[in-house]
Amino acid sequence: MAYVNSVFNRNFLEYASYVIKDRAIPHIDDGLKPVQRRILHSLFEMDDGKFHKVANVVGHCMRYHPHGDASIYSALVVLANKDLFIDKQGNFGNIYTGDDASASRYIECRINELARQLIYKPEITEYDDSYDGRNREPVVFPAKIPLVLIHGAEGIAVGMSTRVLPHNFIEVLQAMVAALEGQPFTLHPDFLTAGLVDVSDYQDGLGKVLVRARLDTSDPKRIVIRELPYGSTTESLIASIENAARKNKIKIAGINDFTTEHVEIEIKLARGITTADTIDALFAFTDCENSISVNLLVIRDNTPVILSVTEVVEYHARRLVAILTAELELERGKLLDRLHARTLEQIFVEERIYKQIEEQTTHEAVFQAVYRGFEPFRSQIRRKITDEDIERLLRIPIRRISLYDINKARQEMKEIRERLGQIKTHLADINGYAVGFLETVIEGQTEHHPRRTEITSFEKVDVREAARRNLALRYDADTGYLGYALTSGKMLFDVSIYDRILVVRRSGVYSVIRAPEKLFVDKGMLVCGHADKQTLTQRVFTVLYKNAKGTYLKRCRIEGYILDKGYQIVPDGSEPLKVTTKEDVNVVLKYKPLSKYKVLEERFAVSDYLIKSARAAGVRLSNKELKSALFESGAASAGAGRNNGRGAGSGEAHKAASKKSAASKPAPAKGSGKKPRKNPRDAR
Repeated sequence: MAYVNSVFNRNFLEYASYVIKDRAIPHIDDGLKPVQRRILHSLFEMDDGKFHKVANVVGHCMRYHPHGDASIYSALVVLANKDLFIDKQGNFGNIYTGDDASASRYIECRINELARQLIYKPEITEYDDSYDGRNREPVVFPAKIPLVLIHGAEGIAVGMSTRVLPHNFIEVLQAMVAALEGQPFTLHPDFLTAGLVDVSDYQDGLGKVLVRARLDTSDPKRIVIRELPYGSTTESLIASIENAARKNKIKIAGINDFTTEHVEIEIKLARGITTADTIDALFAFTDCENSISVNLLVIRDNTPVILSVTEVVEYHARRLVAILTAELELERGKLLDRLHARTLEQIFVEERIYKQIEEQTTHEAVFQAVYRGFEPFRSQIRRKITDEDIERLLRIPIRRISLYDINKARQEMKEIRERLGQIKTHLADINGYAVGFLETVIEGQTEHHPRRTEITSFEKVDVREAARRNLALRYDADTGYLGYALTSGKMLFDVSIYDRILVVRRSGVYSVIRAPEKLFVDKGMLVCGHADKQTLTQRVFTVLYKNAKGTYLKRCRIEGYILDKGYQIVPDGSEPLKVTTKEDVNVVLKYKPLSKYKVLEERFAVSDYLIKSARAAGVRLSNKELKSALFESGAASAGAGRNNGRGAGSGEAHKAASKKSAASKPAPAKGSGKKPRKNPRDAR
């Protein structure tokens, strides 16, 4: 069993690691998933300046990608529709309508110059064997910009997921410039489908955003959707609107889609409904408004990490400096090699060193003669002469020697030295060189990458507030059922399907529930009302209940609850009699006419009693046997007088008032045979 567990754990960890690193999560260095990197690598290898059939690109990419052609084709279409590194020709689908691209044999693409400028440099790229060992593919591209922020990314791996929103190309490069110069910067998402975005809770790429469609509400009888929220298409948006209309959440007469190159969805409103009545419902019940949570998870140093947008930009600013340094060092090395070769060639021809090999008979003697010929010019040569250098000189055709242009050679060497001087200057101020590089790219691309999404601020529409209360909630006392689907019983009030209702049952159990279609709540329901939190916490419930010890009054607020969970509003073993939320009321208790009772009716002002928690016990009003109990408005009972001496809800106050009342009565006459009663009550 232990062996099985170890095998299972090892295999699962290997699978999880593979999915995380090689399938679903992008790498921070080039912002690409493996399939995207292999597609771009194939396009670079096939690049000849002409368009290639996508089917051929997919076939070429199969040399590197072990998971089939369907995933390559769909990933290529998505990558091409980013409109950044791939030029496309043909029908690549429509990001607005969600229409699919044509088959791979009908559409064409090619890599563009911007990709070669920003991510392609084979000489400083690390390569690894492909899955079958027959080819070599890049581990990551030396990308000079944070593609993970520009393209965005979504992926689900084992135990983790990533969702990075796309940002504007120019704004990202400007943020990199600010990072290199030590200036503060802020980046916000920008979407190809435009629309509106609220970034107040974006939290530098670790929070969430609200996105909305752009609505044209100039006509009071129709609404036109001009721009889509991120993540939606015209098809999905129309489906959500039709679904809301079927559920009676919005009232529309019809919907038409006129989208071509620009989004245009026309919503005709029903008779008697205006634009102002419908906007909030559209945002609440359809995909016209969405909340998108962000999780910026990437692979860095072979480990998945969560970073902020600022951290990604700063990382790439440092990486840009390192890449440009490597490129300059590489170029300097090539220039020094060229300068060395041109210097040897110049001396070899101008000083006629080739004449010294005419009488040599062996290969070794030829080489030694050339070496000896260069000895007087060692001061002009900056590095050691090798056999490869001599071999290259000996391969120079006689025609080139005869046509050798001394001035042209000297001009070329002068240009090489000037470029070496420039490289030295750039390396001395590499940050400034990096800023200049970025500014050059920004200048050339500004008109191609305008901001599309407008940054604004808006409150998320609460569906409960936007829902129309057009359902009649009824209670049938004969059957004990409550709901808006009932056709019999008493109509209580109007509700929507999102409303929450407080129900106090005959047993004394109360609960907050969603407005029910049909629910059994007992045949003696005590209270039913709206239960939105603001109203519920301000409402005072006055409960009259009895048990074996007497009759009690309790005033309380319901300040917290769990939806659909039952709570007792009276202590165990008690029976609720009446419940009210009215403030200016009195409790009227009528007792059974027993010979020992002199007072058969009493009144208590509810406002005299303290408000306690819902779990607290009440104050005992009487221990007499009840005939009836009711709440009576304060105005109605004002003429009848009050129960003098009642304190602020305390039993001791009642006793003190009773003693005071007894002391004020005259003592009975001698010989009457009657004894005074203890704790008599005032008759009203």
